[in-house]
Amino acid sequence: MDTPMSWREQLFIIVFKTDTPAGRRFDSILLLIVLASLVTVVLDSIDEIHRNYVGLLTTLEWGFTAIFLVEYILRLYCSPKPLRYAFSFYGLVDLLAIVPGIIALYYSDAQYLLIVRVIRMLRIFRVLKLMPYLKQANYLLAALQGSRQKIIVFLLSVSTLVTVFGTLMYVIEGPDHGFTSIPKGIYWAIVTLTTVGYGDIVPKTPLGQMLSSLVMIAGYSIIAVPTGIFTAELANAMRGEKLQHRCPVCPKDNHEQDAAFCSRCGNALFKKSE
Repeated sequence: MDTPMSWREQLFIIVFKTDTPAGRRFDSILLLIVLASLVTVVLDSIDEIHRNYVGLLTTLEWGFTAIFLVEYILRLYCSPKPLRYAFSFYGLVDLLAIVPGIIALYYSDAQYLLIVRVIRMLRIFRVLKLMPYLKQANYLLAALQGSRQKIIVFLLSVSTLVTVFGTLMYVIEGPDHGFTSIPKGIYWAIVTLTTVGYGDIVPKTPLGQMLSSLVMIAGYSIIAVPTGIFTAELANAMRGEKLQHRCPVCPKDNHEQDAAFCSRCGNALFKKSE
């Protein structure tokens, strides 16, 4: 006969187990509360709304902080290893979601800490633990890992280019035209290569304008490179789930999930049961 679960065990399933109906409901409600608290922070930053509804906003902030505090205490209470949870990534984020709000509410001079409440946005990462989103998050992580080396090489190449272009522009234009140092020239190269174009530093000489045109043209072709790398790796990660079966005759593996015959030797992938 199974022994009934204790209150602490039931609470652990609700708070930590996102693969149960109760756990999914708990995380969904918590996510809505996090989003509501962020909306409150955004509205509080508008001066007119802050003046007219300061009492309501303060009450809401007290309420959100109290909810997050109770939730943090419940997690510590029902966790089998409270210290491990407290010093984990989610545990620290949960704590940081509470402390700035309490400090800012108690001390008027610490109102600037209210903006730190936006760190609650990190708690949305909890939704990645919900089963409908977990597979999609794994796709993204696999794509990032697969494209890591290519993107590092790309960033090193771009860093070399902007250093060269920035140095050339420093030599061509000089301090008289705003290029007072090589770092200033590198800043201009980054802004130009990424097609942002703030316009705070512009070349004045014909040679500098020619170089600037080359940097702009190069920027259009370079911007698409990391997007293409990541997209290709993401497609490979999503296709990799379907490529599972191994041929029992030849060494080829990674066939389509519903494939019946090997694409290399033509043999059946599954033996018929007699």
